[in-house]
Amino acid sequence: MPPRGTRPSDKFDDDDYPAYTMGRAAEMLGTSPAFLRTLGENRLITPLRSGGGHRRYSRYQLRIAARARELVDQGTKIEDACRIVILEDQLEEAQRINEELRAERSPAPPST
Repeated sequence: MPPRGTRPSDKFDDDDYPAYTMGRAAEMLGTSPAFLRTLGENRLITPLRSGGGHRRYSRYQLRIAARARELVDQGTKIEDACRIVILEDQLEEAQRINEELRAERSPAPPST
C-alpha cells in the first residue's frame, strides 16, 4: 500500500488539487472560459497547467472565482472585484493567524 499522502483518495479532500478543466470550471460557475482567463490576467487565481498545457483549477480557486462572479453580477467592475476578493482573502488569513497567536499566548488553565 502506498504511503498515506499519495493515496488517490487523498485528492478528494484536497482543496488545492487542480482537478477541474477550464471548461468544467466555467460550467460549474455558470460563466465563460474568458471570465476565468480574465481572473488570471488580474492575478486573482493562477491555474496550474497539465502536462499538455491546459489550465486546471482547484476547489479553492473555484470558490474565489465564484466570489468574484457574485461581485461582478452585482455591477462591480471585474478588476475591482478581483482586488476586493484578494483583500477579503488576505483579511481572512490575517484573522486566522491572529487567532492562532492568541491561542498560543493564552495561559494554560490551572490544574486541579
